[in-house]
Order: sequence, then structure tokens, then C-alpha cells
Amino acid sequence: MATKEIHPSVAALDIVCAETAAPPTAMVVFGASGDLVRRKLLPSLLQIQQRDLLSDRFCLLGCGRTEYTDEQFRQMIRAALQEHAADVSPETVTTFVEKLYYLSGDYADARTYEQIKERLAELRQKHDVDGCNLFYLSVPPVLYATIIEHLGAAGLSRGDDPECEKRARLVVEKPFGRDLASAAELNETVSRWFDETQVYRIDHYLGKETVQNIMIFRFANAIFEPVWNRNHIDNVQITIAETLGVEHRASYYDKSGALRDMFQNHVLQMMALIAMEPPISFHADHIRDEKVKLLRSIRPFQTDVWNKSFVRGQYGPGRINAQQVTSYRSEKGVDPDSATETFVAARLFIDNWRWKDVPFYLRTVKLLAKTDTEIVVTFKQVPHSLFTSVGLGDMPPNILVFRIQPEEGISLRFQAKRPGSKMCMGTLDMSFSYQGVFGVELPESYQRLLLDCMLGDQTLFTRFDAVEVSWRLLTPVLNAWAADATGPAQYPAGAESFSQADALPASDGRRWHTLGRA
Repeated sequence: MATKEIHPSVAALDIVCAETAAPPTAMVVFGASGDLVRRKLLPSLLQIQQRDLLSDRFCLLGCGRTEYTDEQFRQMIRAALQEHAADVSPETVTTFVEKLYYLSGDYADARTYEQIKERLAELRQKHDVDGCNLFYLSVPPVLYATIIEHLGAAGLSRGDDPECEKRARLVVEKPFGRDLASAAELNETVSRWFDETQVYRIDHYLGKETVQNIMIFRFANAIFEPVWNRNHIDNVQITIAETLGVEHRASYYDKSGALRDMFQNHVLQMMALIAMEPPISFHADHIRDEKVKLLRSIRPFQTDVWNKSFVRGQYGPGRINAQQVTSYRSEKGVDPDSATETFVAARLFIDNWRWKDVPFYLRTVKLLAKTDTEIVVTFKQVPHSLFTSVGLGDMPPNILVFRIQPEEGISLRFQAKRPGSKMCMGTLDMSFSYQGVFGVELPESYQRLLLDCMLGDQTLFTRFDAVEVSWRLLTPVLNAWAADATGPAQYPAGAESFSQADALPASDGRRWHTLGRA
């Protein structure tokens, strides 16, 4: 059957926008000389300023172990902005970098935090900042507890004052812990100095436009919610596939792996959004309440049969875009005998009235043939075909695809008659593309998340009870893998999949959705 795309009319779109500018904010970034700050955080802040959403009364103090003067730090950032935000005018860049400062020190030295406190007071006065202090931890997770303890001991957490102007906010990158015990221990440290309302556990996937659009799609359109259940949906698939290997993150990744790095946060959070019950309002905690309820409904795994629900793989040598690629174990910084997984595939079930016995197939993988992040909802086939007499007894199912990246959009596949005197049927994809409709590149997800941090909106940030539930679910799998001497299966770099991963849906008579296809 031929497939043809049809597109929505731009003129028919009713666009409703509500953007709020950030209040005055003083920001402190730990790990300010690092890659994430140069590539993502500061370019995103610059774009926020370009959109006139960054307060004129803003300043940023970068902290790190590398010795820089204020001017040396600004020159480094200016070079990074030329690479990662080249579309911004030189005047805007100059105005922005003049708000940046730097302080070097040892994260384990209490004197560093006294210097931060003194410098913050000076900068707040200089830039007339009467809003919150925002502390961003862009450092390896092993340093989180050390920095948080010192912030609290120096009186910088200010969790005792209910007024926003005098409270601090703490932004923590993932992963939050390595398992249930370490996450609980880290949260105990956080809770000693910061209230949960002050903590922003950042998951950059939740800042992506198409991920945010899941809630709008489900709860602002009356036609989908009545069929969003086990009576009409056959299965749901979520895939995060990358053509990249571990690259400069090898030392971190080899101690983490795909389950900790991607599955525990990004994959489960998208699953929660696609499957949760409607919240009673768009209030942050009402949404996060429903996400936690959904995660608690995931059927636990029995450790003696975990391999029927989870498959792990590790990439071997292969080819990507006609280029030879080395194996994971040959990557610089990786243990030659590493058993770290770079591919995780899972089959989960949600034990509630809406989703009972509907399989959710989830996978995250490095060095696959194609970069693609998508959520695929496959509906059940029609119970009886009326067209058997004309050779159309087996009717393809309707498929709804949320394309998260790189080509953000939504598509719906359905059947229609093709022109002509005979009964000929074709499969059509009604496709919506953000780029095609709005004609602009989507903003970097950190723009939305950083703006929400400054505004005090926790909707897109993970509450600890959600972190705890996800680690409680996955820690038995991690323990089972640690005790399994066979290690991960090997798949060739550049492959579409591998047999053990394909066996998960195949055992149910299904298969993975072809990446990149609507």
C-alpha cells in the first residue's frame, strides 16, 4: 500500500501564547568551565535574553577549579557563544557577557563558599538583584553532596524564609543517585538544607517541545482521551536512539550505563506523560502527582525472571554513515573488560484500569543506524473487515507517532480509498511538523527549563518521590545484572537492532516500529 503525507493548514491554526519574563535572579553555576555550561547553559541563557525574557537585573557567578579571572572567563564564554549561538547579535552578546563573573576554588573547602557568599552580596548590589539565588550543579554527581553540604553550612540555602526574594533554589542535573540507596542518601543531604519546593531536578528531555506537547495533545483535544486505554490501544513503544557513542563522556558513562543514564529518567518520564491520568489542573504538583501514581502502577519485576522483561546490549565494531566505528570496549577511557550496557530494551506493564495488559516496549541505544527519539502508539486493528471480498481482509492498524527529535512533529496513520473505479485502499500519514508549520527552529530545551527555574515553576522537574519510585523499580534489575556473569549481548555499531532485543516484542507477536517512519 502506498503511503502519502498530508499536512495541516497553517492558516487554520489558532495560536495562543503565554510567555512570562524571568524575575531578577542571581545565578551561581558550579562546574562553570565545563562542557555543558559552554554548549548548553550559557547559550540558552543568551537566547532567553535575545527573546527579552531575561531580567536586566541578572548576574551569573561561575565557580570552578580552573583558575580564571572574570575577563578570561568572559572570553572563553564569548568564544563558546560564537559557536553555539551564532545567530545572536554582537550587541546582545556583549550585554550578556558583562553580567558574567568567575570565582575559582576547591569544592570541598569551606572558604570557597564564604567567598561565594561575599561575591554574591557584591554582585546582587551591583546589579540590583532582589530575587532568588539560583545554584546550578553542573558537576559530576559524586560532588553533589559535598557542594550541597557546604552551601547549607555557609547559610546559602536559606530554606527558612518563605519569601521568594530571600530563598535559594537548587538545580541538580541527572542522574540523582545510582540506585535506590544512593538516591535516598543524596536526598537526605538535600533535605537537610533545602525544602523540596526549592529543588529542581532537571531532565532536559522534559524541556523538549514535543514532550511538552504530549499533555496538550491528550488533554486539550476531546477526540483522543476516550480511546486512550486498553480497549483501543494495542501497544506503546518509546525509543531513544543515537548515532553517537560515548565520546568525551566515556569515564562517566562506563560507571553509569544506559539504564542509569537514560532509562531511569528520560524514558520513564516520557512513559509517565503518555500514560498518566488527567491531572485536576495544570498546577505543577497536580501534574507530578499523576506521574508518580503512574510510575507506582508499573508492574514490579521478579528478579529470577528479569531477563524476560529486560535485555541489555553493548556495541561492537561496525559502520555508521559508511564510516568504520570502534567497539565500546575500545573507546578511550572505557575498561577493556567493561560489562556496561549501551542498549537497553524492556517490556513493561501498568497495572491499573486504563492500561492493564497493554505492553509498553521501551528502548534506549547508542550507535544505532539512525538518530531518532519517538513515541509510537499503535491502536488495535478493526475487529472485522468489511472488505474481505476485495482482498482487504487484513487491515493495518492506526498508528500515532510523536517525533521528539530530530524532526519534531506528530503523525497519524489511517486508511483511505485511493481514487479510481476499483476498491483500492491506501495508507495515509497526516503529518504535523513544527519546522514546516511554524518555520522556525525549536528552542533548545534548556531555554525553557532555565526560564522555569528562575520563575519558580516546577512542572517540568522531577520530584523526589518519582525518583524514588523509578529507582525502586530498576534497582533489582541492576542487581541482577551485577550478578550475571554473561554480561551484555554485543550488537554491531550502526545496526537497526539485535536479536535479543527484537525477541521482546516478537514473543508477543509484535515488532519494533521502524525508526524514522511515520
